[in-house]
Amino acid sequence: MKKDPKKTLDLIAQTIYDKKGENIIALDVKGISSITDYVIIASANVERHSQAIAKSVIDELKKIKERPSFIEGASDGDWIVIDYMNIMVHIFIPELRERYKLESLFSEAKIIDLNIKISNEV
Repeated sequence: MKKDPKKTLDLIAQTIYDKKGENIIALDVKGISSITDYVIIASANVERHSQAIAKSVIDELKKIKERPSFIEGASDGDWIVIDYMNIMVHIFIPELRERYKLESLFSEAKIIDLNIKISNEV
């Protein structure tokens, strides 16, 4: 991923938010992880919801000519990982997010402030 990672993180987070994803967090894991620089973690209500969020993220990033190098878990939908090399997106159903506690794995990571435009729709 050659583009500004902050803009890409914001785009991913906004896409997740727009699809009603919850508890979105982005972490700077440089120096902590050997496989990526940034991690985004979000929750979906059920498996189909996580699949819809993942599809939207993939579609939005295609618009800026970014394609994932790897996608795991899309058929089950309980934990989907989308690997963009320096950004990894994890979409969980709540039970698995609680079980695996990825945030605690990266407890030393810096939390990144995300620019998400909150919609006023009811």
